[in-house]
Amino acid sequence: MINCFIPVSQETIEKAKYTPDNFNRSPLINKIFLLTGQNLDYNLFSGEIIPVDSIHHSIAVKKIVENSDTEYSLIYTKPSELHLGQFALERLYRLAKDSDAGLLYSDYYQIIDRKQSPIPLIDYQPGSIRDDFNFGSVLFYRSSALKEAVDRSGSENYSYAGLYDLRLKVSEKHPIVHINEYLYTEIEPDTRKSGEKQFDYVDPKNRKVQIEMEKACTGHLKRTGAYLPPDFKNITFDTENFPVEASVIIPVRNRAKTIEDAICSVLTQKTNFPFNLIIIDNHSTDGTSEIIRKYTSSDKKIIHIIPERKDLGIGGCWNEGIHHPECGKFAVQLDSDDIYSKENTLQIIVNTFYEQKCAMVIGTYMMTDFNMQPISPGIIDHREWTPENGHNNALRINGLGAPRAFYTPLLRKIKVPNTSYGEDYALGLAFSREYRIGRIYDVIYHCRRWEGNTDAALDIQRLNANNLYKDKLRSIEIEARKQMNKSKVKYRK
Repeated sequence: MINCFIPVSQETIEKAKYTPDNFNRSPLINKIFLLTGQNLDYNLFSGEIIPVDSIHHSIAVKKIVENSDTEYSLIYTKPSELHLGQFALERLYRLAKDSDAGLLYSDYYQIIDRKQSPIPLIDYQPGSIRDDFNFGSVLFYRSSALKEAVDRSGSENYSYAGLYDLRLKVSEKHPIVHINEYLYTEIEPDTRKSGEKQFDYVDPKNRKVQIEMEKACTGHLKRTGAYLPPDFKNITFDTENFPVEASVIIPVRNRAKTIEDAICSVLTQKTNFPFNLIIIDNHSTDGTSEIIRKYTSSDKKIIHIIPERKDLGIGGCWNEGIHHPECGKFAVQLDSDDIYSKENTLQIIVNTFYEQKCAMVIGTYMMTDFNMQPISPGIIDHREWTPENGHNNALRINGLGAPRAFYTPLLRKIKVPNTSYGEDYALGLAFSREYRIGRIYDVIYHCRRWEGNTDAALDIQRLNANNLYKDKLRSIEIEARKQMNKSKVKYRK
């Protein structure tokens, strides 16, 4: 009932040779195909050879489909050892039939440095279109869904986005179903913490990959009615009076180690306009409040707010700041861990609003350690953003960059989600739906990574919760954009 497709490489040949034998133990297996672009000792393996350079290449996807002459096709995406759980294939087969899934995936166990840990996954939804969605390494496809998806591919030829494009096309016509059962164990060679992995997609060495992923995602949005052309509303900045031109907003809780650096980086800003600093101190208990008071006593431009509410996240603190009567025309972000890297950062941001006629501005930052020394991957400039397609590509990636700044009247209207994760991303999606987002590609911000960062080393439960939230934001945004497009068509009629 099942054909299996397994990548094999010279580097993992000794461990990978056990994987086909694992599959062969099940009477459900029809054939095993080995995908490789290398000259290997094929006598070590039981299976037919499909010569391809990468399982992510469109050629590999088409060859998989050509050999999918069974009801289901299992694609294993890693060239390393895999151990199937008890009756795992039988379970996948039964649940795929019962659910009518185009793609079925399950939870799994992961071994890192000989330690086995459970890896629960999250459910797929319309907003799960990011290319790093974790399905695990075992993808159980209905072969007819594979063929239908490839038939719609035409002359597309991806070197990196083949499997991603396949998944998107399958999701357009068939359910993608998550099984909350641990059906296999895989070996994971990447031992980095979550805080290090999260920036892989903006690493310059992955630029070619990102271009292809954007193309595949944009095609999916067009086919599903969620694509938006670069048709933005104009912004007029002189409709209201404000006490100052710009306000730097710092939400903070228990950052006695870093808050002084952040404050000083604001106070040293040189501008040709008045600005202030609004610090929302979310009931700190470690001496942060005392450090802030030291500065408010001598500088009138610093506003220290301790909210009455006790249920505020970072986003809720932002709402306190932007709705304060002393908030300026533009609200500019500064995290309590970070600093502005230039004395004219604020000037550059405000100039960008007027020059690019945008409702939101996103800058470029340098990743540093606690002592401001650059660390990998260095400069994060999000050059994948283009004026023509950035607002669509934003639905594929998990972040938009920093520092962020907003036209205050619109931000007051939209309001910031009262969360401590993803609130900035939610705003980027909402703003980009109708308004232009300006970009600054010079480094104007230092983002410090240290053990005190909230996302330095997330466990799987926290990581899943964060990803689930952003997927939900994308799902809602995609539906909103579909409705917007339908309204435009109805209006034209």
